Amino acid sequence: MMPFMRRCTDPREFGRVVVLYGGSSAERDVSLAGGQAVLEALRSQGIEAAALDTGQRQWIDQFLQTPYDRAFIMLHGRGGEDGTIQGFLQQLGIPYTGSGVAGCALTMDKVRCKQLWQAQELLTAPFALAESAQDGAAIAARLGLPLAVKPAREGSTIGVSRIDRLDDFAQGYALARKQDERVLVEPWLRGQELTVAVLQEMALPVVRIQAPGGWYGYEAKYHSAETRYFCPAGLEAAMEESACLLATKACRACDVTGWARVDMILDTEQRLWLLEINTVPGMTSHSLVPMAAQAVGLDFPALCWLILESSLP
Repeated sequence: MMPFMRRCTDPREFGRVVVLYGGSSAERDVSLAGGQAVLEALRSQGIEAAALDTGQRQWIDQFLQTPYDRAFIMLHGRGGEDGTIQGFLQQLGIPYTGSGVAGCALTMDKVRCKQLWQAQELLTAPFALAESAQDGAAIAARLGLPLAVKPAREGSTIGVSRIDRLDDFAQGYALARKQDERVLVEPWLRGQELTVAVLQEMALPVVRIQAPGGWYGYEAKYHSAETRYFCPAGLEAAMEESACLLATKACRACDVTGWARVDMILDTEQRLWLLEINTVPGMTSHSLVPMAAQAVGLDFPALCWLILESSLP
């Protein structure tokens, strides 16, 4: 049985909706694709909706010239998931989908997010911040090899490297540093990659990901035909429940509301490790939230309606 009920049934209750998409982050292309899909889904249900690319010059002038009643945020990365656009809309008194300023800012910064999880005794990998390309040896001595080197504030695995040899650390550091001045280093966790979508503070079924080469990177996420997804995930019932509970706890710890996607690793010792939270998950043909929603009887338009409801008081 589908556990989600609509709070409103009349599309006129939403008023005039603007889908904010595009932007100028490294995830612009993904945002454009997802935003267009959301726009079409909203319109198919009789909702008055328009789209606005925040990566265009003078988009704010265009935005202010139209009396929108609420915003569906489909912006990924910095400028979209870091609290910036949320703060802008909040100052204007325009309701929007998803988490507020605090939740978005905390989860976009992987360091702050991990620190909160650690304070709540939620399992996440130990980490270090690399100050220079010469820090590899000291960090590897502490965390071991292989390492994951990544920008502290970026999404879609952009700028992420797997470091198996210390000789490669400088190159991985340089790649991450192109995206962010803060470079996060963690042990490379081995195990099954899982993700749990959270909608209306309830977890959807777990999706298990099997990527070519064992790494769910940008190419595997958005372009590869070899990446396989399993929903149901094929986990034992107790483990599925544990993953769902962990996802909701991780969201509460970071003040994440409305909808989100929590990524985690199930290691060979059957431990669940939190990786990150996406407060504006992807909504493309390869995206995981629609896949999990489908498993409980929610098609794409219905999912978009329920997400839009998170903008209601």
